[in-house]
Amino acid sequence: MSPTRVRLRFAKLGKVRWTSHRDVARMWERAFRRVQFPLAYTAGFSPRPRVSFGLALPTGHESVAEYLDVEVMPQAQVDVDALPAVLSAALPAGVDVLAAAAIDPLTPSLQEDVVACTWSWEVAAADGGPTAGEVAVGVEQLLAQPVAVVTRRRKGGEVTEDIRPAIVDLRAVRDGEPPRLEGELATRPLSPRPADVVAALAPEWEARDVRRLNQWIWRDGARCEPLEWAPDATSAARPLERAL
Repeated sequence: MSPTRVRLRFAKLGKVRWTSHRDVARMWERAFRRVQFPLAYTAGFSPRPRVSFGLALPTGHESVAEYLDVEVMPQAQVDVDALPAVLSAALPAGVDVLAAAAIDPLTPSLQEDVVACTWSWEVAAADGGPTAGEVAVGVEQLLAQPVAVVTRRRKGGEVTEDIRPAIVDLRAVRDGEPPRLEGELATRPLSPRPADVVAALAPEWEARDVRRLNQWIWRDGARCEPLEWAPDATSAARPLERAL
């Protein structure tokens, strides 16, 4: 039986990271047309494709864990296993489909299902610092304190929030220069970004070379990804190599 709903996992790497979320959506619409994907559309005067994206990726960030769900026209035939290669060829350089799978039509939307994301980023400063030792001390102090208040821009204004409850995990993954951190950040009720975590470490530091590595959901009491990707089982292994 042909699927009625398909979930795709894709990477966004390289120069295309400067493309906005809206423009990425347009890229996907064009790719679906090029490969003649039997995409279902909404009814009404101005039909829109039934495509649902996951959490928006901030412009300038890379990722190997982006998702979208697409609905298929009734009775249409789709070779899900072939989709990664077929769609990747129709997408701009830097956007590669890593995995595809049919999902239950009643599966919750990605927006409401994802509870946390794993990020990787460098910590730098305008004057060339900080050192790996300074970052390690900052991480230890941040994790030891119950509150981490930062000022964030939201909807055109500034708000002061405690992001400490949203920092699930934070650790150094490279001791060289510049230091690199990896952290798991909750998506609700707050959804801090790596830049917010760095601001909590030291206001003069900044996050650079930011990449999203994972998005996490809960299923049957276990944490998992919306769609797992085994790089040794796909022709799209190159994007992961670029991201690590």
